[in-house]
Amino acid sequence: MTSLSFREVWEAKSRIASFVQSTPILYSEPLSERTGARVHLKLEHTHPTGSFKLRGAANKILSLPEEDLKKGVTTFSTGNHGISVAYIAAQLGIPCTVCISNRVPEAKVNRLKKLQAGVEIVGKSQDDAEARCTELERDEGMTVIKPFDDREIIAGQGTIALEIMEQCPDVDEVIIPLSGGGLLSGIAFVMKSIEPSILVTGVTMQKGAVMQESLAKGKPVILEESYTLADSLLGGIGTENRYTFPMTKAFMDKGVLVEEAHIEEGLIFTLEHHKMVVEGAAATGIGHLLHCNDLQGKNVVVVMTGNNIDHQAVTDLLAKS
Repeated sequence: MTSLSFREVWEAKSRIASFVQSTPILYSEPLSERTGARVHLKLEHTHPTGSFKLRGAANKILSLPEEDLKKGVTTFSTGNHGISVAYIAAQLGIPCTVCISNRVPEAKVNRLKKLQAGVEIVGKSQDDAEARCTELERDEGMTVIKPFDDREIIAGQGTIALEIMEQCPDVDEVIIPLSGGGLLSGIAFVMKSIEPSILVTGVTMQKGAVMQESLAKGKPVILEESYTLADSLLGGIGTENRYTFPMTKAFMDKGVLVEEAHIEEGLIFTLEHHKMVVEGAAATGIGHLLHCNDLQGKNVVVVMTGNNIDHQAVTDLLAKS
């Protein structure tokens, strides 16, 4: 299924230490009162790039040979991974080109440009952007930094689980936003390696839930993307997926499709009760919790994945509510 080892996650923790700080975990009294559980929020949106993606990007890029670093890196991303790759590239002073679809919000595009990355807007999906990265690899020798289906990326995201076990060692269930599966694979691999009884729940939006549909069909599939507040969860998993599809299948105990209205509710709840602005993907876990009735007495950790949301989207949502 995978050749990822527990040692690789510890190596990732050591490798990225100079670039990635441990993130806080916050006990949520309002969510605990609402659910009857003891709910903790893992604040991955507090990284300087605004998302957990910094961990995997740092681990992958820092593992490259010097000659590859000089040629530069490229990636395809709905935003957060691209921002993280650009951030690490800027820190190291190496060339970087980020390929994105035309569905990526303007706030994320502007952030990429501020990090001095080359930005190429290609097609309507992440698959189109990936094809352009392949051309850059072939023609210019740049290294493609995949968003999720890569051992070093998965190991980097797995460092979150090491911190969760230190901060909340009695955790019973961890709720993780699910897209390509790099985050869930890394966290779930570590959790299950330490304590198999810890439940892993993946949450995603209802429309365009590629990993969920792929698991149902027994193989990676392609779905058309459509609008969602949780835009960071859009994108395919790759028809030649090597790691995250089998790892998600093996380690995820439950997959939940969250209604768009519940994602919106989760974002507003987080803003109102915790004074934190997060993106739709991060609010997906909160939206699930607000309508979940099987958590009584559990110690639950929700991974808050990112905060790179367009200001206008927040304004519109507040006006709507």
